[in-house]
Amino acid sequence: MKNYNNTTYAILGILTTECNSGYSIKQFIDESLNHFWKVSYGQIYPTLKFIVQEGLAEVHSSSTAGKPDRNEYKLTTKGVDTLKKWLEEPINQLPVERNELLLKLFFGHYQSHEQTISLLQNYKQGLHHRYQTYESIEQAILQHQHHDKNSLYWLFTLDYGKRITNAAIEWCECTLQKYVSIKED
Repeated sequence: MKNYNNTTYAILGILTTECNSGYSIKQFIDESLNHFWKVSYGQIYPTLKFIVQEGLAEVHSSSTAGKPDRNEYKLTTKGVDTLKKWLEEPINQLPVERNELLLKLFFGHYQSHEQTISLLQNYKQGLHHRYQTYESIEQAILQHQHHDKNSLYWLFTLDYGKRITNAAIEWCECTLQKYVSIKED
């Protein structure tokens, strides 16, 4: 079987849910995957077109009175098999995080003491906001988990995000404490 890029596999996976149009795929990405996997809006439609060309999905137009026609996508057997094969493959490398805060902190010797503290405090505040978002998502999943066979797996990925975010908050607190105590000496 042919190998595809991860965006293709992500969209194949999304097509296993109730999302079957470009718009609903974009909403799904914004509400779930975007927290750990970025797919731009500009990638969705070309990828859907590619998936259809590869025979991994079929497209059908549907119409609703008073609304423009919309394309709805459905995985083919080949598409399901391709997704399953990819899911069974081992991970080849650990993900590498790109973090602007860490990049700025690495060269922090060239910024003011106040700016370093501000960067860390703002980052920590953003992390708290992210954690609250994750808790809201978790509550929504828990309320509807009996309706969706995917909810257990969504909760696993959400738990990862919560734990990583919590660890980053702890790191901010520890780093701020160390930085302030060093600068006071």
